[in-house]
Amino acid sequence: MRIDRIKFTVLLTTKDLTLSNLATMSGVSRTTLSSIKQGKRCSVETAKKIAKALNVDVTEILED
Repeated sequence: MRIDRIKFTVLLTTKDLTLSNLATMSGVSRTTLSSIKQGKRCSVETAKKIAKALNVDVTEILED
């Protein structure tokens, strides 16, 4: 599963979050979040944790 890099970056900026903030909120390591931001794949569970922390539906952050 791949999170859309642009959508991810826009959400972080809009919500004024750093990767460290999101790591704390989501329980996903900063290293993993950084990899995702660079376009790496992640598990469904990780995507769900990130979406929940960003307060969006997981489908909103996935690549089309």
